[in-house]
Parts: sequence; structure tokens; C-alpha cells
Amino acid sequence: MDKSVLDLYTDYLISSFGQTTATGLSALLGGTLSHDQISRFLKSKTFTSADLWQLVKPLARQLQREDGVLIIDDSVEEKLYTDESELICWHWDHVTGRSVKGLNLLTCLYYSQQVALPVAFELVKKPDFVTDKKTGKIKRAARKTKNELYREMLSACVTNQLPFQYVLNDLWFASAENMVYIKQTLQKDFVMPLKENRKLSFEPPATPKRRFVPVSSLTLEADTVITVWLEDVDFPLLLIKQVFTNKDGSIGIVYLVTSDTTLAAEQITTLYQKRWKVEEYHKSLKSNLGFAKSPTKTVRTQSNHIFACLAAFVKMERLRMCHHLNHFAMKAQLYQAALVSAFQQLQVLKMKCSPA
Repeated sequence: MDKSVLDLYTDYLISSFGQTTATGLSALLGGTLSHDQISRFLKSKTFTSADLWQLVKPLARQLQREDGVLIIDDSVEEKLYTDESELICWHWDHVTGRSVKGLNLLTCLYYSQQVALPVAFELVKKPDFVTDKKTGKIKRAARKTKNELYREMLSACVTNQLPFQYVLNDLWFASAENMVYIKQTLQKDFVMPLKENRKLSFEPPATPKRRFVPVSSLTLEADTVITVWLEDVDFPLLLIKQVFTNKDGSIGIVYLVTSDTTLAAEQITTLYQKRWKVEEYHKSLKSNLGFAKSPTKTVRTQSNHIFACLAAFVKMERLRMCHHLNHFAMKAQLYQAALVSAFQQLQVLKMKCSPA
């Protein structure tokens, strides 16, 4: 990895307010770094999750604590006008509830001491073609599911000896297989939401003729903790019901389960609130770091641009720790400085013009 070019490229991503290009960075540097050098960097190799770990590892080691949490989530970025490929293709976006043409980024975020760091990532690729059983049409398919990638990222964090106590994620990853993997294979705990139609029992696995009922059928007071067992999960979980008011005045309900049976309701709620950090991370990538503002054309250069965005996020977290400003406040300062410079340059141009 050419760290000097990566350092300049990430500075460019943080400083820019529009499309980011190799030509634009070269011009910004007065030609000291050529367009070809930047292009070669983006084409050199495909930067992976392992490369990200080597980059973020020194800061992660400074911040790591046994009570750290791993937050895993994915985000779909729509790119309607980019040529389709194994990377830019159709993905189901569970936020909008529809298929979207774009790229799908899966991130493992480490949160410790009020700092969030991406420590593993995967770009969902669909290189194969299969026939859809329902429609009979040909469609792209991935070789690994997102849940498989989820477990691989968790395994990598354990291999990298990154200490954490809990795994947090949304409904998409709240499968029985993931729960069993975290608790029994990794020997860690989790806090996850459940769908209302998920079936549970009040009886342990050894009970003959166990009765399962959907979560939505329970008469459960808010913030009351009960012990339950899920289908295909042979260890007890604590379940709580959260009731909240949405911005439009409607009432929302979330059912949370945790494998840590020592927790109280308030602790479960507080832990799961940390999952919001991944939403802030996605928002900063898209708003502050040019996540979707690169005209790169190939799978490799597109992937490497995303890698650079993650590296830029780590750099902004370092700056946030130093200056005690969030990403948007830092970006606003840069924008204000750019406006001042542009205004001053305009006055120079006006002075050089002869009166009409």
C-alpha cells in the first residue's frame, strides 16, 4: 500500500465538497502528484479488510477495552447511472423495502471510549448468474450470504485479538445461526432485536412438547425482563419490550433479546442504543467523505475508493478526538474556510478588471 498517496487521497476526500477525481487531486496539489500516479494507486491492488485492520490497528490498540462492542450493519448506496457489474448491481435495501441498483457495504464498527472505528468490511459482490425460481429471469447472485460475511468479520476480530464484550446488530442479522455462533463459538454475548413473528418458548429445550408462540402474542409490560428460548437456540435469552413515540406521533415497539442473562432492562437498552453509532458512521461516509462522488469505472478502482473513504473516516475520528468536534462541525469549518478563500480570490479578480 502506498501510504503517502493514500494519505493525500484521504485528505482530499475530507476537504472536497463535490466530485472527487484523480485529475482534481492532481490539480489541487499543483501537479506535484500526477493524475497517472493517483490512478495507478487506485488500480494497484484490491485493498481488503485485512489492509483496513493494519491501518486502524494502532488507534484501535490505544482505545480497546474489554467492554468494547462490535456493531455490524450494511448500507446500500444507490448508483443508478453507473454501469452494472458484480459490485454495482441490484441489492435489497431493507431501509426502503425495495431492490436498489448500487453497491452494498457491510461494516464491522468497533466502539470503545466514545470512539467508533471500522475494523472490518466487506463489499457484497454478485459475480454469478442464476435463474430466479419465482420469475424465471436471470439475476446476479453472491457466492456468500451477508450472514456468512457477518460471521467471518466477527471471526477476524477475534483472530486480531480485539477485545469486545457484545455484538450489536439490526433485525437482518438476528438469525438463530448468528446467535449460536456468537455465544457458543466466540464465547461472546449479543443484544439484538426480534421480529414480531419470531417464535419463542418459556420452556427450556429438554421440555417434552414445548409450546412456541410468536413474540407479538405476548402480554408484556414495557422494560420488563423475562427469560425465553428461541427456536434453534438452545440457551436462555432475556427479552424486553421497548415502547417509544415516533416523530409523527405514532407508537413504535421493539423487542430486544440478549444472551447475557445477568443484565437488567436499563443495561440492555443502554447497550443497544450504542448501535446508533453505525448510523452516524454511514451518514458521515455519504455526506462528508465523497462515498458516492467518485467517477471510478472498474470494480477494483470503485472498491479502492470505498476503502479510502473508510480510511478517511478513521482520520476524521482522530481529528474529532483531538479537536472535540464532530465530523459535520469539522466539515463546516472547512467549508467556511473555502468560502473565505473563494471570496478573497474573487476580490483579486475584480481588482484586475478595468472599469466598464
